[in-house]
Amino acid sequence: MSQASVRELACEARLNLRHLPDYMDSIADRLQSFEADASHHGQRIDFRFAFGDASIDLEQLVMRANAADRDGLARIKDLLATAVQVYAREENPEIVWTGDLADETSLAQFREMVVTAVRDLTPHMRRIRLAGENLSRFAKFGGMHIRMLFPTRDVPDPLWPVLGGNGLPAWPADDRRPVARVYTIRALDVARGIMDVDFLVHPGDSVGSAWAMQAEPGMKVGVMGPVGRPVRQAEWYVMGSDETGLPALARLLETLPAQTRGVAFVEIADEREKQKIDNATGIELHWLTRDGVPAGEDRLLAEAVRSVAWPQDGSAFGWFAAEAAAAKVVRDYWRDTLGLGREQTLAAAYWRRGAAGLMAG
Repeated sequence: MSQASVRELACEARLNLRHLPDYMDSIADRLQSFEADASHHGQRIDFRFAFGDASIDLEQLVMRANAADRDGLARIKDLLATAVQVYAREENPEIVWTGDLADETSLAQFREMVVTAVRDLTPHMRRIRLAGENLSRFAKFGGMHIRMLFPTRDVPDPLWPVLGGNGLPAWPADDRRPVARVYTIRALDVARGIMDVDFLVHPGDSVGSAWAMQAEPGMKVGVMGPVGRPVRQAEWYVMGSDETGLPALARLLETLPAQTRGVAFVEIADEREKQKIDNATGIELHWLTRDGVPAGEDRLLAEAVRSVAWPQDGSAFGWFAAEAAAAKVVRDYWRDTLGLGREQTLAAAYWRRGAAGLMAG
């Protein structure tokens, strides 16, 4: 474990899992996707993150986390506990942390935010500026996405989650629980305490769209994060998105290093939905318009992404965010046809035709 700090915060959790070795490879793969370096020491696997260290001991069935500060420790506990719950679900894992901050109930990844400005970028894309305190963690951990917690007509005054003993959010009862949806931080200014979030507004029963259409300065909303794994750094990218993935793609184009090369495709309804992107990279941006074809029915985006030849030299990464069927087409092509793994590709379903969106901005 790291010796960088004389007095690091430390905690551990014993695991009641008889079959932990069976899915340890999956857990390790997930943790490494959050930019962790892994090393094996007999029956123990150590993980080193930029913000702290972790280990899982298969023989003793124990997880340990170390970090220099509260945010780092909370982040590692969250990553470890989530990985175990995802892959050991059938064993109904009980995770109880002991050690530093074990009795804390304040949720490190939660912020209550206030709407300060609303403006329309296009006929169907609305930008909402949120203000809050101590937003540094949303830059520190590399994720682009947040989980927004919305009040609704049925629950107009929700209770916010607190920290559970397992290191994960503990939610209130359904009659006071907010509705959670994942969105992209379009822009973040830690010094000013503000973040911009872009919402695709459209008819239907989307909770996020409904909230965005009536948002006005002074309204409060909950934010948790960051969520999702970071996008791997590479010299070349191929990207694709529809309107739901556009905020994330736009942020990548504005924040990746200037020397980055590649090609990006964005599918939109028509020319009116084009928006200004301050592309700071050498990635070529192409707009694809459906022009009357319903969202989710046009295969143009997936075919455009599949048509791109990957470079033979240097590091490369494929990133895709759109409707579920298109994401599957691209994922299958990258994984099965090109033989590319998780470390080189990310194809995410941001919504599904006929169902509420998994993500919406």
